[in-house]
Parts: sequence; C-alpha cells; structure tokens
Amino acid sequence: MKIAVITINQPSLDAAGRLLGVLGEHDVDVYGKAGLAHSLERLHTYKKLDDILPDAWKHYDAIIAILAMGAVVRKIAPLLEDKATDPAVIVINLALDKIVPLLSGHLGGANALADTLAQRLPNCINFISTATDQTKTLAFEMLAQERGWQIANLKALARISNRLINKQPVKVATYPTLFKSIPDKTHLTHVGFEHIDEDTVVIAPHIQSDALTLKPPVTLGMGCNRDTPFALLKEAFEAFLTKHHLTKASIAGIASFEAKKDEAGLLALAKAYDLPIHFYDKAKINALEATFSPSASTKFFGLKGVAEPSAVLGSVYKELVIKKEVYNKAITIAGAI
Repeated sequence: MKIAVITINQPSLDAAGRLLGVLGEHDVDVYGKAGLAHSLERLHTYKKLDDILPDAWKHYDAIIAILAMGAVVRKIAPLLEDKATDPAVIVINLALDKIVPLLSGHLGGANALADTLAQRLPNCINFISTATDQTKTLAFEMLAQERGWQIANLKALARISNRLINKQPVKVATYPTLFKSIPDKTHLTHVGFEHIDEDTVVIAPHIQSDALTLKPPVTLGMGCNRDTPFALLKEAFEAFLTKHHLTKASIAGIASFEAKKDEAGLLALAKAYDLPIHFYDKAKINALEATFSPSASTKFFGLKGVAEPSAVLGSVYKELVIKKEVYNKAITIAGAI
C-alpha cells in the first residue's frame, strides 16, 4: 500500500519513526511540522493539515494519523466521497499500543492494515468497530475483494449486512458452484435469478438488477474460422461485451482450442486488450463431462466444442454462464466463471 503517516508535533513525529519499522513492505511517506528533530531520510513538512490532506486523500491508499481522533474526524469530513473510493484512515496513539481503523475498514483495507500493525507492535490493541467483524458475520464486500470480484450497487450492502447481523435470511442468486464456494452460509439461501429482490445478493458477471451484485471475472472461450481478420474479431468481442453488460475489466482472459494458437487475429486481439490467452488440447476438451452446444468443431476436429469448453477450462469455477454465440458466421464466443 502507499501510506501517508501524518504527525503534528515532536512526540508524534518520534512515534512515526518507530512505526516505520513495522511498515517495511509498504511505500510510506511521513508528514510533519517543519523545525522538529528527526532522523528520517525524508520528511514532508507542512504548515497546516489543510494544506496536505486533500492531496493525500487522492494519492494514498491509507492515511495513518498520529494525532487526536477528533481532529482527524473534523479534517477529513469535507473530503469524504464514497466508501468504494475513500482511502483507509487509521488513528494510532503516541505509545503505538492503541489503534483505531476509522474509515474504509473493509474495501479500503483499514481493518486489515490495523490488524497487521497490532500484531507487529508490542501490546497493541486494535479497536475494530465494524459490526460484521465483531460478530464474525460474512461480509460480502470482503468476499468480493479477496476474490478480485467487482461490486455493483454498493448502496445495497448495508441492508444485506444488517440482515445477516440480525440473523435474518438473505437470498443469494448465483450458480451452484459459486454458492458452494461461500465459506459461511449461515442464514443464506441459494435461489435462482428469477427470485431477486432487495434482500438478495447476486453473484454473476452479467445479471442486471438493483440488488447488491458481486461480479466474478469472465473467461471468454473463442473460436474462429482460419485467418479471420483482427477487425472482425474485435467487432465480435465488443458486441459480446456490450450485449452482456461486460467491460474489458470484467474479462479474465481468452481461451481456445490448441489448433488456434497460431491464429494471428486471435493473438492480436489478446494483445490489443492486454488479456492472457490459453489454448487447450483435444484430450482436455473432450474430458469435460458437461454437454455443450452443437459445434462444427465436432465434425472437423472430433471435439465437444471450442468456445464453450475452452471457456470452462480457462475459468476458476468451471461454470458456463453465457452459452456460445456466433458472430459474422465466423466467430464463436462463450463465457465462463
């Protein structure tokens, strides 16, 4: 993480010097008042907190403040924007034995960073106020963060978290393999996508709703006729993403049959979008137990398919979520998570 340690007087600057010893793996800048004694290699000096906080807010992943909590609250209040983008804010005392993750505990990483500091600092007490942590309740935003999933409709998170904390049921609209992968299913019920309401969490990359939605990345399985030009592949790729409400950031990579590993247009597509591309042989494709959409590859190569099985092989949960679609009578695309 890129971290700013904010101090305001000599004792807090001295504490910052000691704190640096447990932040070795992070990129850390220390801010302090000019004219104070220190042995730091570099110190960013300032006259007023208001001169540095707005810029720090935009450029650091976390802000560790060694000053009064009330002062921190007052100074950051005008800077608050969104829990999805605000940096982690931690307040720690001069003795470095009491720490409070004040803001962005989950998505910003304040709780995790405070946990790390508490483990490394002698006799340090970490005061986490987040209810899901205190009650050891599943936090869907943390599940998404840990797995690299995007989050949509974050405003719906509070309702879902409160229901779980209050031991009320929450529906999860997703695929069987993904529901099975949730570590704590207490008070969760698996439902189909036709049962989505305000008390539902959706886990799918392409389902549109107003519910809290976690979006795992999609592996695209792609097949094409020999020498299909890059322009046609790009057009099909973009059309597929638009149709299924996906973005380039939604895509984990591209997968195809090994006979396509020298297909210039397909390789150019992966390079143009900076996506990894993997190729699978006939044995791996035909070893899949699932039944796939009819494919011309069965006739020509004796395969179960190209787009669908390749997508499944390249995915994390082996779940086909978008069946094969044909573009320009030359390109097939499917999606799996």
